[in-house]
Amino acid sequence: MIWDSSLIAKYDLSGPRYTSYPTAPQFNPSISKFALIDKMLMPSSAPLSLYFHIPFCANLCYYCACNKIVSKQYSKGVEYVELLGEEMRLRSLMLDHTREVTQLHFGGGTPTFLTEDLIRTLFDTIKQHFTLVNDGTQDYSIEIDPREISRSKLELLTEMGINRISVGVQDFDIKVQQAIHRVQPLDMVKTLVDDARELGIKSINFDLIYGLPFQSMEGFRQTLDQVIALSPERISLFNYAHLPERFKAQRRITDDSLPISSMKLELLRMSIEYLINAGYEYIGMDHFAKPDDTLAQAQKKGELQRNFQGYTTHSGTDLVAFGVSAISDLNGVYIQNHTDLDDYRNSIEKGQLAIAKGYISNGDDHIRHDVIMTLISQFKLNVADIEEKYNIQFFEYFAVEVDNLAPMLDDGMLNIDQSGMQTTLYVTERGRLLIRCICMVFDKYLNNTIKYSKVI
Repeated sequence: MIWDSSLIAKYDLSGPRYTSYPTAPQFNPSISKFALIDKMLMPSSAPLSLYFHIPFCANLCYYCACNKIVSKQYSKGVEYVELLGEEMRLRSLMLDHTREVTQLHFGGGTPTFLTEDLIRTLFDTIKQHFTLVNDGTQDYSIEIDPREISRSKLELLTEMGINRISVGVQDFDIKVQQAIHRVQPLDMVKTLVDDARELGIKSINFDLIYGLPFQSMEGFRQTLDQVIALSPERISLFNYAHLPERFKAQRRITDDSLPISSMKLELLRMSIEYLINAGYEYIGMDHFAKPDDTLAQAQKKGELQRNFQGYTTHSGTDLVAFGVSAISDLNGVYIQNHTDLDDYRNSIEKGQLAIAKGYISNGDDHIRHDVIMTLISQFKLNVADIEEKYNIQFFEYFAVEVDNLAPMLDDGMLNIDQSGMQTTLYVTERGRLLIRCICMVFDKYLNNTIKYSKVI
């Protein structure tokens, strides 16, 4: 990957992260729930990917923009697990129980907020309604706050089939940790990593954030050294988006404590160089992985996909999501649950699915979805594949879009390679960091009035 400062300055845009297409602003609260349920009832033999959103956190992290409920009352998990159980019962009535669950993810919030008894109850309920696999081929993961985990809880999770964990590290600099209200010493994270390795966890991901208060080049360089020494299989490097007008907790972070834009770019550039020199491969967007990790292997095989949890390794699955704010994706049918816990509870207690809004993709949406997701996952697109699958002439169908790509072609961000009968769009090493800008060209619904995060 080539860092091109002039291109980054030229394409200093905001845009979607394309965890779906169409993206979430297109989801409609007025859509008929019966229409969505009718789509859920359509038979399918595709394997399942299950997502469970656990919204509770014992501590407030000032930078956080997730859907969360901060509470020290761990008993809140009891009612919530009961609600998840009832939602599973309702959803499972619409699904073939023989469909295997090849992916499973617990996000939040802090999923390990749940006690060990509640974790066991939750897994027992999942097994009651779905066919879990536990033969080593599964990709079952959970997000972990190092302050909210114990050795015995980690042992239970591996016993239940969890074989991948994602650890929120953010930064090891104590001054930064104090400023974001998330103090977790290096030794605490190292103990978690050592325990996970000993218990057979195959893949560990670290979340890092650049652009946090009081970050410096030297301090973040030291964090990267410490991360590389712990050797996680994957690293997610996120840009901190400071939006205090939208997220109340961020008001505790003062503007003058944040690095200026030019320094944020330097932090990113240094981090990319550090990680690549340490042997990590740039997967795309903000993800890095070791060459032998399943994420990198899936990309090499052309099987990498992207959904609401980021990049995923199992293609061809239907994502069925549970809990407050969770979003399901059934082959282009998007269904989002209520984002407010009271609304979610009221629906489930009435024996109804907690649907707040949704979207049913049309034919054009499916074509554009495939183009965008292939480019953002593989950095290349075989034109013939799209033409054959959808019976279109690519350069006629996307005539306007191809014209709009011309400046990016001139800037060396991508190439159109014609070898014999094959035509391929290639994102160059210079254009990989700006992949969102390239994908935005194919986005029919892109609305500049919506406030998106910066592409860099």
